[in-house]
Amino acid sequence: MNQPPVVEWTEADEPRSARWHSENGAPPPRRIVIADDRTKADDAYKFACEGTALLWRGDFHNARQLLTALARRIDRRPRKAPPADVTQAFHVHRAAQNHRARILGMLLVPLDATLAVPLHRAPDVREACARAYGPGRPADGEAAGAEGSGPTASLVSLRELLALIGANEWRKKGVEIPALGGDRIHPHYGVFSPARGEYVDLVAEAPLPDEDLAFDIGTGTGVLASVLARRGVRRVVATDQDPRALACARENTERLGVGEQVEVIEADLFPAGRAPLIVCNPPWVPAKPTSPVEYAVYDPGNRMLYGFLSGLADHLTPDGEGWLILSDLAEHLGLRAHAELLDAFAKAGLTILGRLDITPRHPRARDTSDPLHVARAAEVTSLWRLGTADRGTSGPR
Repeated sequence: MNQPPVVEWTEADEPRSARWHSENGAPPPRRIVIADDRTKADDAYKFACEGTALLWRGDFHNARQLLTALARRIDRRPRKAPPADVTQAFHVHRAAQNHRARILGMLLVPLDATLAVPLHRAPDVREACARAYGPGRPADGEAAGAEGSGPTASLVSLRELLALIGANEWRKKGVEIPALGGDRIHPHYGVFSPARGEYVDLVAEAPLPDEDLAFDIGTGTGVLASVLARRGVRRVVATDQDPRALACARENTERLGVGEQVEVIEADLFPAGRAPLIVCNPPWVPAKPTSPVEYAVYDPGNRMLYGFLSGLADHLTPDGEGWLILSDLAEHLGLRAHAELLDAFAKAGLTILGRLDITPRHPRARDTSDPLHVARAAEVTSLWRLGTADRGTSGPR
């Protein structure tokens, strides 16, 4: 495992160093200045905009207030009217999100060798950090530089740390899933939460072609594999290639009492063999993700979508079905044409056996202030029932 990079700065006229850790893959800051309770928000904002990170040495609660003040200053920037073209509006929106993340990521806090934050009134974040970072965490191994084993073993952005804390609370609390009779799925950090559950309802309602075996491709939290097992599928093979997702799915299926029915294995898309039912809920938008959890939403070049479709026929039994659960948001954003999807079905030797649709229930679909509201309001999520082309006539389009 590659060691995290080392960052260096000067503090109290002495050279200091620590490991840099960023789950989002943000590069280490080139310049670091010390900030504390006396630092003014305007000065901090100026440093952040110039690319200089601020290492916080004051009260932890005041650091959170400064982060909020930085966000307010970003929001005060004059905003142009969103482009009339929805595709351009999407790219402008993503650029604004990335700019916001970069600026807010410039406020840093230290972690010591135990993954604690050595600041006044700091919460106990050791469990949240250990769960998120896992083996190879930033404080493991030999210390970096002069201060690696001391109070500053590593640096992390406060924004990321707060996300770790929030994710750990969601992991403890879980997300209630109506399709599981109200039982909860407990998402791990970096694994997409099924809080938006209409796609789960589709899998719970579609007629099962067979109850002997199913593959769940890209299982994530294991929610769809668990729904299939609860519906009576005797054996489900759930795949993923993200270690966090694999651990998350195994934990959830065991907690839900379907661990003996669901086998969770590491694979890039398909496991070996064929199945009468293969389910996949790939990322819905062909764009570049900027954080671990976004890999469940953004699929550069439609890699997973087209990879699933191109390999589906080779892994289905002769009368089997592939269930593709996909939102048409990308079509409303002008990022993928509907005809492209139908063409991908045909090129993969697949026929449409049927289709179930559901409209989104999440609040953003009704938020008229959202720059992408027009596209979100028109969104439909579909479960496409696909079979091999020799099964018969194509169904609904």
